[in-house]
Amino acid sequence: MGLLSILRRLKPSPEQEVRLLLLGLDNAGKTTLLKQLAAEDVSHVTPTQGFNIKTVQSEGFKLNVWDIGGQRKIRPYWRNYFENTDVLIYVIDSSDRKRFDETSLELAELLEEEKLAAVPLLIFANKQDLMTATPPSELAESLNLHTVRDRMWQVQACSALTVEGVQEGMTWVCRNIKFRKK
Repeated sequence: MGLLSILRRLKPSPEQEVRLLLLGLDNAGKTTLLKQLAAEDVSHVTPTQGFNIKTVQSEGFKLNVWDIGGQRKIRPYWRNYFENTDVLIYVIDSSDRKRFDETSLELAELLEEEKLAAVPLLIFANKQDLMTATPPSELAESLNLHTVRDRMWQVQACSALTVEGVQEGMTWVCRNIKFRKK
């Protein structure tokens, strides 16, 4: 597995746990991404009503990925999962331009949360396999990411369905976990 090989190269201390929080609007592709990371079948993915947790272990490195549902009625509960987050992964359906304002507002609120202060941010610009996908640079501009100065951040083009770009994003995550954890 690509993710496992990245984790093996980090050579962390025994039983070091890393908490990744996977957020984004509903239908962005969070659960598909999580299932791909866990090498599970993605042919039958249903909307998340609550949360999913997957753990990947490798040579004493425990990666806990929390996927929280993105429906409007669930979003107020996101804050219950902020504590001890090492990296925030925000997934955006880059083909759904009609929801860019909504996702931008949600992301801005997350970045103002005290419990997420200075937490590295990876934005997966998902669904790049679709013809209508917005390029990552344009997405970064519409999210005003150039104003984010209190944390490391990266926008990674990807397709959770085809896995294209996912490993590059996870490499960035692992490098920034190492930087943050020291």
